Formats: sequence, structure tokens, C-alpha cells
Amino acid sequence: MQETPKGSRLHIAILGRRNAGKSSLINALTNQKVALVSDIPGTTTDPVYKAMEILPIGPVMIIDTAGIDDTGYLGTLRVQSTMKVLNKADLIIIVLEAESGMTQYEKTLIEGIKAKKTPVIGVINKSDKAVLSPALIAEWGKEFNIPLVSTSVKNGQGIDELKKLIVTYAPADWQGPPVVGDLIQPKDTVILVTPIDSAAPKGRLILPQVQTIRDILDHDGVAIVIKETELQQTLDNLRELPKLIVTDSQAFERVSAETPPGVMLTSFSILFARYKGDLEALVSGVKSIESLKPGDKILIAEACTHHQQADDIGTVKIPRWLQEKVGGSLEFEWSTGTHFPEDLTKYSLIVHCGACMLNRKEMLHRLSEVSAKAVPVVNYGILIAYIHGILQQALEPFPHAQTILNELK
Repeated sequence: MQETPKGSRLHIAILGRRNAGKSSLINALTNQKVALVSDIPGTTTDPVYKAMEILPIGPVMIIDTAGIDDTGYLGTLRVQSTMKVLNKADLIIIVLEAESGMTQYEKTLIEGIKAKKTPVIGVINKSDKAVLSPALIAEWGKEFNIPLVSTSVKNGQGIDELKKLIVTYAPADWQGPPVVGDLIQPKDTVILVTPIDSAAPKGRLILPQVQTIRDILDHDGVAIVIKETELQQTLDNLRELPKLIVTDSQAFERVSAETPPGVMLTSFSILFARYKGDLEALVSGVKSIESLKPGDKILIAEACTHHQQADDIGTVKIPRWLQEKVGGSLEFEWSTGTHFPEDLTKYSLIVHCGACMLNRKEMLHRLSEVSAKAVPVVNYGILIAYIHGILQQALEPFPHAQTILNELK
């Protein structure tokens, strides 16, 4: 459970006013002292993430946040940081104090959450200090159309009921489609081409490769993992052709040339464009590459902060390929980790990584922000396949996305 990647967990955000008992509630949910608890308002400053498991959902990520009523300059920054958590939360728990009840802070917060269409649960905490009538609790629940549960972390009241509500209201589609499992049948062979070069982490595979292998096994397929130099020999040694070949985007050209007719080809990055986001939206942005001109601004967004190599894909190769395509210099900016610029209108194109370190909700939020600003966006794998003239082939496993590409011509 602890090995499950952060981006593959259901994200549950705990929000409320200062001293409402958010951190104490997390400790009660996890049955551990994982969050710092104090009577001093504002003890929690930045969002704190804690991995745990809630059956039958499985691995989840609980997010503790600063109070939504924090004040002052630093308090305002903390509130802004808290509100950004809404962009990645699959489920939100709002904590109220039994003594003070529902205030304007919670009412405004609930309205904002409902606008994002995110499931929300209300928790009336510290019920050992003040007893609220069932009629009043029912009235609040009806007014804001949310389930409410009364809890006390001191005596454990309502904690099991809260866990049941989490299971009930967790969105069924939060994980999105399989990585690759719906493209194969049991016993199908999938060849995974994973170059081992200076950019490859020593002693391990990168996360998209690991998750693709696991998804193949979960769907009773056969995974063969090779380097790009071994593809032809592997194909020659197989009695039957594989159903699918998945390659690292940087080996696209070579793998494409060696892929036999009738065998589907795609990349890890394109698989993750669908798994973590919206493949069709990312394909729709590819035509804008043709309209780029020297001097245009390009944002390259990477969700992780990996160590950059001499010929790094995001800082060296993609800029070089785009400038060769344009025939002149482009102006590049980069965002890494959880940072994503608010002003997107200055960019002529956004190139996003595969988003393996983000959860699906956050990637979809980024895509909606980009769409609202009418800025074209592609991801690494789609751009690389397009630049090298093989995107049509790489989208063969996804007929709808292939149709969109054809309509762009």
C-alpha cells in the first residue's frame, strides 16, 4: 500500500476553519499521530499529505490544510494554498465545529466546491463539547445538499460512519481508463521498449513503465520488456506477433521503422495522455505547431523535478525540434512540480509531460484552465510523434483520437 504512487491514489482534502479539528480528525481516520495538533489557531500552514488505505477503495491520499479563515498577509497566502488543493481533490471533507456550527466560511466553500462538481462531505466535529439536535443537522444537510456526520475524535464517535461515507461518495470514475488493459485481451503479448541511457534512473524503471507493466499483468496479458536495440531480435524469436508495442517517445523513429504491419504502436506518454488526462484534447492541439513562428512563447510543463541530463528531453530536445520545425528561435519558459502558471494567454503552445506524478483530477484541471484561455496544448509523446511524422501510426490504438487528427488536416 505504501508503494502506491501518489498520483494513483484517491485524493481526499480536509478543509475547515482554524481549530475546527481537521488535524485531529486525520489522526483519528489514520489511527496515527500523523498531523500536528495544537489549541493554537493556524498550527497547520502548508498542505500536508498522508498516505493511508480505506477499504474497499484502497490506497488514498489524505490532505490536511490551513484554516480557510486565516488572516493577515501570511494567512492570506495560506488560504490561497489551501484553495489550490481543490484542483486536485477527488473528494472533500469540510470540518465544522459543533459549538459554532455552519458559518459563512463553510457556506462559501461549499458553493465553490459544488461549482467544481467535486463530491463533498460535512463533518460536525467536537460533538463531545456541544450536542446538536438531529433536526438542525438534517436542516443543514438539506440546505446545502451534502451528507453530514457528527464526530468526536476524543471518544471516536462517528469515525466509522465517516469512513463509510467516504466509500459511498468517492467518485467511481476517479481513476479514469486503464493504462493499457482495455486495448488487449488475456494472453496478448505487449512489447515495452525502454531505453536504458544516461537519463534512465539507476536500478529501476520510470513510473509510467512500471505502471504499464502492472496494468498488463492485471489484465492477464504478457509483458516483454526490452531495450530499443533488441526489438528486431525479439520479434524474430516470437512465434506470434505481439498485439501492441509501447515505446519510450525518444525511441519512436527506430521502433516505428521496425514495427511489423498489423501490430499497433504507441508510446508510454500517449498512454498516459489518456490515463491521466484527455487524449483527444491533447491531440487537438498538435496542429498549432504548424502555425508557430519565430519569437513565439512556449511553455514546457513538467510535473516532476527530475535531475536534468545533458540532452534532457524537456529542456534540450523538444526546444531543438520545435525550433528546427519553425526555422527560427522560440522563447521557452518552464514550470516544474506542482507549479503551473496562472497567466497562460502569453503562450502560443503548451507542451506538457506525461503527468505521471499528478493525479488525474489535477491534470484535467490544468487542461480545463488551458482550454478556457484558448491556448493549444500537447504532451511530450504526441509532439514527438508528430514532429517525426508517425503520430497517425501511434494513435492507431485510439480510433477516436486518430479521427480528430485526420480532421485537423
